[in-house]
Amino acid sequence: MKKTVQEWHICTVMADGDQCRTLFQLLQRIILMGLVSWLLAACSGTPPNDLGVHDGRLVDCPASPNCVSSQADDHRHHIEPLVFSDSPEQAFARLEKLLAERGDTAIVTRRPGYLRVEFRTTLFVDDGEFLLDNQHHVIHVRSASRLGYSDLGKNRSRIEQIRREFAGVQQ
Repeated sequence: MKKTVQEWHICTVMADGDQCRTLFQLLQRIILMGLVSWLLAACSGTPPNDLGVHDGRLVDCPASPNCVSSQADDHRHHIEPLVFSDSPEQAFARLEKLLAERGDTAIVTRRPGYLRVEFRTTLFVDDGEFLLDNQHHVIHVRSASRLGYSDLGKNRSRIEQIRREFAGVQQ
């Protein structure tokens, strides 16, 4: 007797007993998991090519509201820089340590006085940048979503959380 794909069963021994699935059910699950993985990867986007320091400044925010920067001139995108009273080197080292210890943050680029990070949420990846300004005793910040138009305030709230943590570890 010839069996169809839906009739083939694959069984595995589970702690709570045998569990059998048809080959068709397993193929459905594999396809669904692949689709979900592809969608999650698509939400991460690719980093913009223009990130970094240009003429002593971080890149301007786009017109969309999903970006904040301490160097922005408009109220919609402006956020205050991180202020410190210890030496610039100590302050930047504290910031780097703080960022490295965050579960949602990966440091991508380290240069003297500059850090680029990726902030990860459940579905999305945002780009963060930190630029040391020795003269004014501040660290300029920029955080922007890679995808979409609105971030529902996530970049602003994340930088404010980092500000509180940074101030809390200042000596």
